[in-house]
Amino acid sequence: MSKTRFAAGAVVALALAWLIWQWGFCRFYVDPGYMAILTAKSGDALPPGQILAQPGQQGIQEQPLGEGRHFRNPWLYEYKIMPVIAIPPGQVGVVTAKVGAELPPGEFLAEPGQKGIWRRVLGPGKHRLNPYGYQIDIVDAISIPVGYVGVVTSLSGRQTTPDAFAGPGEKGVRQDILQPGLYYVNPKELQVDLLEIGVNQVSLLGKTGGEVITKAQMASQNMAMEGLQKRALADQKEKRMDYLAQQRVQESATDSSSPASNLSSLRKAAPGKPAAPAASAAPPKPAPPPDFSNLLSLNQFVEFPSRDGFEISLDMTVEFEFLPEHIAWIYQSYGDLPAVVDKIIMPQILSVSRLKGSAYRAKDFIVGEGREKFQNDLTEALARTIEEKRIIVHDALIRHVNVPIQILDPIQQSSIAVEQDLTNKEKQNTARKQAELNTELGLVEQRRRQVAQETEKLKAEILADQDKQVAQLRAETLRQAADIDKQTARVRADKTRTLGQAQATTITWVEGEKAKGFELKAAAFGDSAAFTLWEFAHNLNPDLRVTILHAGPGTLWTDVDKARLGDLGGAAVLNKPR
Repeated sequence: MSKTRFAAGAVVALALAWLIWQWGFCRFYVDPGYMAILTAKSGDALPPGQILAQPGQQGIQEQPLGEGRHFRNPWLYEYKIMPVIAIPPGQVGVVTAKVGAELPPGEFLAEPGQKGIWRRVLGPGKHRLNPYGYQIDIVDAISIPVGYVGVVTSLSGRQTTPDAFAGPGEKGVRQDILQPGLYYVNPKELQVDLLEIGVNQVSLLGKTGGEVITKAQMASQNMAMEGLQKRALADQKEKRMDYLAQQRVQESATDSSSPASNLSSLRKAAPGKPAAPAASAAPPKPAPPPDFSNLLSLNQFVEFPSRDGFEISLDMTVEFEFLPEHIAWIYQSYGDLPAVVDKIIMPQILSVSRLKGSAYRAKDFIVGEGREKFQNDLTEALARTIEEKRIIVHDALIRHVNVPIQILDPIQQSSIAVEQDLTNKEKQNTARKQAELNTELGLVEQRRRQVAQETEKLKAEILADQDKQVAQLRAETLRQAADIDKQTARVRADKTRTLGQAQATTITWVEGEKAKGFELKAAAFGDSAAFTLWEFAHNLNPDLRVTILHAGPGTLWTDVDKARLGDLGGAAVLNKPR
């Protein structure tokens, strides 16, 4: 019995000691938003090249512990509490794995379980990845604003054939574009370039240079873009500034090495400054750094000789449009918007405007009809030429034409004189039309008054006719009422007379029959006195009582005082002689 109690006590003591050990020394807690990185102090040694341990191996364990309560032997494990990887909305996490299998030759994007940059990205939320084996770079997601599309360039895979769109598993520009929205893509796998769709403008401001008005500049004046869209457009602007920097460096090198005579075909000058003549002996000065304060500014302008030999320069604006179905082909063939403007639109504008402008005289650019005809011809020719490049030209607007003053002044004076003469003629026509208008207004007023008088007369006639008809109706109503009263009186008289005759006849017949009845009754008695007595007796009150009192002989009333009439009930006392 004592051994059993001792064994039970030992078990309870061991259980209590184990509970104290687990709860007091092995327990630790991971708060929400954190994770625990374990390091095993015992186990198998890691193979060469492996930096994270699996269960049963010694070293930093690959799988972290999530939030909650955990129990680990402090003699066998160490732990470190670290925050989880939190990716905010609108951003993605690009994972670079330091552990896993090696990638095949030529590949740089890995799948989970391989070493390298993961093809799959981490979306917004919380993720538990061991920071000792995985590097997380948080970058913005691709945000495409309204009015833009995203041209996708695949950065991995086998190289596609030239001038062809990249297919699945191929490197190059893809035909499918991204519509406005938010996309969680891997920037190491896909490069997305924002291009404007819809209408953009190229404005040439004569010898002072020009600029390209893009959709970003139009939209920024009307609405405030959110952070992602602003950063996306800022990246787009930075790429275009890099392109323009390279172009201007090349232009500076070309201008410094080419003779001044080459400027006749394509005149170029710094914005706001005329082209400087070529220096004969002085060494060229180093060019100042380019100014990119006005993105997509141009230093080309349109200048050509007219048919009669005068130098003409134009200020013009060309509106062009990129269609979504062609934007991928345009980007693959020419590049971004600055490259399209530089390689396609500007050369065509300069070429077509010089070709068409040289067929017109200088006077045609001053007079309105000739200028409008030149603008229409320029628009049609430019649209037809650039349409082959899958770019739509809507308008080529001529805002100002710079013509030499020696021909501009006489033509302007002549045009002013012609316009003044036309103005005077129009004034005379206006005065004549005003007089005619005044006459017509007087006739209209006269006619209005006449119509008003006729209207008043017609109203009076209508009112008189209405009163006449009302009086006639009233008189006719009174006459018909009198006729009805007359007929009613006649009917009443006939009724009274008929009723009187009927009553008289009735009385005659009734009384006659009564008389005949009396005659028959009298004849039946044979004596009129007997009939009279019978009638007298017949008509007496049934309640009448007759009491006969005998009196003495020879007297009518005897001993009246003794007779109490009250006892007789008011009956008469009759005493007849015997």
